[in-house]
Amino acid sequence: IRSPFNPASMDWSTYYPAYAEVKQTPQEPKLPSIQTQTRGMRKEVTVADIGCGFGGLLVALASKLPDELLLGLEIRTQVTEYVQDRIKALRNQNPGTPLYQNIACLRANTMKFLPNFFNKGQLSKIFLCFPDPHFKARKHKARIVSSTLNSEYAFVMKPGGWIYTITDVEDLHKWMVEHLEGHQSFERIGEEEQENDACVRVMKVETEEGKKVERNKGNKFIACFRRIEDPPWPE
Repeated sequence: IRSPFNPASMDWSTYYPAYAEVKQTPQEPKLPSIQTQTRGMRKEVTVADIGCGFGGLLVALASKLPDELLLGLEIRTQVTEYVQDRIKALRNQNPGTPLYQNIACLRANTMKFLPNFFNKGQLSKIFLCFPDPHFKARKHKARIVSSTLNSEYAFVMKPGGWIYTITDVEDLHKWMVEHLEGHQSFERIGEEEQENDACVRVMKVETEEGKKVERNKGNKFIACFRRIEDPPWPE
């Protein structure tokens, strides 16, 4: 899996062509006849769906968050390609409109390379929907929520941003709550505020996993967390 060396080296223009802009780079004094162009972006990604699966949440949130750029990150090659084709088809079905221009998907191992894609404080929302529960104790270190990964989430999130978690496995729910509540950069969001959040309502019903749980009449365990301000450095 290829990842950018750092966020500045990532070319987002191919993923969000409607938001790309061509920038002229300054001419080299020694080579005045040579001009180069770089593809920049009018906006940056602010919402990440980690382990986005078949893209149900991305597609549903596209119209709910029209002013945000949303990115699905998925480790499975064929699933990533499916979501990319799905987004391309939706864009083609809605020509001349901004619909679905604000969502994209790429293949990435976020457990290893999240800060390669995003700057400090860049994201306002991270979704962790129905992650692999890794039931065996020896596999718990592979869970998408851990002390180490929570510090990476904290790094890429802006203060006030939300982490959304949902699972049908109560043991995993308790694990995620314990590890996120135990991290100094996050606080759990109260039940009432959580239930009133539009993205929570979408997350409950729009993921493919969530629909499967619904059909099987299973439980869905939800917990959301807010990125809190870092304490000031001592004088």
